[in-house]
Amino acid sequence: MKTLITGAVCTSLLLVAGCNSSSDVAEKPAMQKTALASGIDKANMDLSVRPQDNFYRYVNGGWINKHEIPADKTAIGSFYDLRDESEEAVKSIIEELAATPNLQQGSDEQKVADLFNSYMDKDAREAKGIEPIMPVLNEIAGLKSKDDLATFFGTYQAKGLGSPLAFYISIDAKESTRYATHIWQSGLGLSDRDYYFNEGERFETMRDGYKKHIANMYQLAGFKNGSQAADTVMAIETKLAEHHWTRVQTRDSEKRYNKFAVADLNTVTDKFNWTNYLTAQGVANQQDIIINQPDFVKAFGEIFADTSMTDWKTYLRFHALSSYASYLTKAIDDENFDFYGRQVSGRKEQREAWKRGVSVVNGSLGEVIGKVYVGRYFKPEAKTRMSVLVENLRNAYGESINDLEWMSEDTKKQAQIKLAAFTPKIGYPDKWQDYSGLEIKRGDLVGNIMRANQDAHNKQVAKLGGAIQKWEWLMTPQTVNAYYMPPANEIVFPAAILQPPFFNMAADDAVNYGGIGAVIGHEMGHGFDDQGSRYDAEGNLRNWWTDQDLEEFKKRTTQLVAQYDGYQVFDDLAVNGKLTLGENIGDLSGVTIAYKAYKASLNGKEAPVIDGLTGDQRFFMGFAQIWRSKIVEKSMRNRVETDPHSPAEFRALGSLSNMPEFYEAFDVKEGDKMYIAPENRVKIW
Repeated sequence: MKTLITGAVCTSLLLVAGCNSSSDVAEKPAMQKTALASGIDKANMDLSVRPQDNFYRYVNGGWINKHEIPADKTAIGSFYDLRDESEEAVKSIIEELAATPNLQQGSDEQKVADLFNSYMDKDAREAKGIEPIMPVLNEIAGLKSKDDLATFFGTYQAKGLGSPLAFYISIDAKESTRYATHIWQSGLGLSDRDYYFNEGERFETMRDGYKKHIANMYQLAGFKNGSQAADTVMAIETKLAEHHWTRVQTRDSEKRYNKFAVADLNTVTDKFNWTNYLTAQGVANQQDIIINQPDFVKAFGEIFADTSMTDWKTYLRFHALSSYASYLTKAIDDENFDFYGRQVSGRKEQREAWKRGVSVVNGSLGEVIGKVYVGRYFKPEAKTRMSVLVENLRNAYGESINDLEWMSEDTKKQAQIKLAAFTPKIGYPDKWQDYSGLEIKRGDLVGNIMRANQDAHNKQVAKLGGAIQKWEWLMTPQTVNAYYMPPANEIVFPAAILQPPFFNMAADDAVNYGGIGAVIGHEMGHGFDDQGSRYDAEGNLRNWWTDQDLEEFKKRTTQLVAQYDGYQVFDDLAVNGKLTLGENIGDLSGVTIAYKAYKASLNGKEAPVIDGLTGDQRFFMGFAQIWRSKIVEKSMRNRVETDPHSPAEFRALGSLSNMPEFYEAFDVKEGDKMYIAPENRVKIW
């Protein structure tokens, strides 16, 4: 649920996913890598492909043809290589701490060591069976009424057990100087609402597999009537799914903003004890709450009332097992992996235990690791150079806004005000998270996870009524990603992404502008995509457009939707242009503005030819190579149906097909597969 909620308030460069590695980062810090002078590795190219037909395959096809996806992964590529390195770096930090004797109880170091060791102690986990979650299961068994159930939902979401209502705290989108409580639709065990209804063998097989998985989990936990439980859980989730908004609907920032006085929540549904629920969340005194999908909550109230306590207990018992499966016995963990890892995502083997242990520590104590990671792997000069690049991109964006022929002066003025107000965050936070309130015990893995979730929840609740914590980051420094947060109007670039092929201190500017420059531009572009553009300079959800300009903007975004709708991922599956619109605008804006900034950096001079490549050619190749990837089919299908990012190949092809400068650099002409007639090319920013 954490990923979903983050997605509700910020827009990241890519879908967050874990990967693995074998490189020794501790001995060879990433920022000290040697690189080709041009920053382009020609060994990765496929010269049998014409750049005019498929530039992505031309730049990356050799690599794609030569590399196979390991059994414990669903994807490999540029992002994933960096994540592998980050994971190895974090491992070395954790293992040093884990091997240190006599760490002071309550220290950050003790917490990291004991959390990791509690995960790695397989014998202890095996011996305990499901005993670590028996307090939860006993509470479920002891529930007497629907009022008790509302209290349980609120109490245990804070400990990591989801329910049909997902509670979170974030900046109020229309009062950006305050934090607000929010409710988001939830409660499903499959990836998306459509998985419960879509026809076809793949979805029918997945639904059958899910029911078998539920029954198997019941059996492994020693519960009776697993098949009956599977029918019950599936029936409840199908009813909930019927009222879930689609992924496209949930992108609409304005429609999601529905603020209710807490006293008026019974007008949404009077079938649910809101007082018990909010009291359990620790927010009983809050005056208002934002409900993202009010018609779902209304329908949930009817389902909540019509479903028997016995059936709700069955539902909760399974979800308790599912939520904590990775921390219990090998048999339960393996069953959970078999369904979600193998059947849903196409991963053939479990990741090694240490890699999963690293993920647990990163998830619960990420900024403790982040402090050490930054000191070892992130050089001050990298932050300085990134700061210069950000300002160069900001200047280029400003010039591009001024040059827009379709936008009026009034709207341009507002856009410039917003651009000037962007807050860039580079590398790591100015202030680190405080984990002093979190107790970690060696040998108590499930307890540690619950307490870590509760500690994170308590920190969120403590924000209410206070000033916005502008120092706070939503990603750790060791995360290979970047994001834009509309209500804070900030663009954030963690240290781990600031290395080749995105950012190469040893390469020429063309490749850096094509790589990290396009990433910077992408995040800036989210401030002006179809949803980000609804927020003003102060982060408030407010229309600052003239009616005519808004219509012109929509014409262009509609054209971009149609372009991406035409990209076939498989014969039976195309990109969803509406779902991916925001990210496609970010990609197109990012590379367009990065190119403009690169040309400005030359100060009117011609770029040198390096490795037989002109500056413009290196720029576009630098952009294409950051999207280099290979993904297993099941995972790709899952992403196309649920991820707001287009597949990597089309992120490269879609943006470049709209840029006249790309046509000139690679002599793209009518009849070439990447050719789009000039009048049909999309230019937004």
